[in-house]
Amino acid sequence: METELQTLVARLCAHRVLPRTDAQVKRALTDDLFYKALAERLTACGLELVEHPYADNVCLRVRRDMEHAVFGGEDAWLSNNIGLKRDQVALLVVLWALLILPKRSRQHDRRDAPDTQRQNEMFAVEKPLPTASDIGINVAEATLIADFGDRLGGKARIKNFGLPMLSRLGFIERRDGRIFEGPLLDLALDYGRMAPRILDGTLSELFGGLAQPSVDEDTFNEELLPESEDDVQLP
Repeated sequence: METELQTLVARLCAHRVLPRTDAQVKRALTDDLFYKALAERLTACGLELVEHPYADNVCLRVRRDMEHAVFGGEDAWLSNNIGLKRDQVALLVVLWALLILPKRSRQHDRRDAPDTQRQNEMFAVEKPLPTASDIGINVAEATLIADFGDRLGGKARIKNFGLPMLSRLGFIERRDGRIFEGPLLDLALDYGRMAPRILDGTLSELFGGLAQPSVDEDTFNEELLPESEDDVQLP
């Protein structure tokens, strides 16, 4: 087990993100003794495993109690170590809302499907939750810029700086003018804290329909930012 622990930790550090289907990740998530040993090893290094039953991948992040020692500086708090600007964080939140919220809704629908529906099947089995690739939710870059461009720095900044940066960091994937969920997007933001703020809070009108065609002109990009570093869990 020692060798597997060393290998898994090294792979997580080297690759930044691993799929839940990976053999070692599967063991970590299903073997209690292995998971406890992994958690103890990461804790000793100031790290913790980030995983969510609805997310397709896992990654590492700095433990909450270590954030000040790692990110705190004399002049300002470094909310992350990957150089995202304020408008890029806002863009990240917008894309999370447009890509993750609809996916989570469909996953919840599958999980909460009535028992009668399963009973109608002669050989009913527990169906796996749909993954991002199964659902295929995506956003057209042109639509994103038309709806949010004036609040997120303009077309040029989004296309030349915002989207390339988020793509390079693994939050999104860009294909044929469309934006898809990347391996880290479902792990970056705390769903339990952010989803109610978006759906029931200041952005309810904007994202109540999960991508309305028009946007209230009074909505400013300050509203799109998380209230604190606790909401963004950048690895």
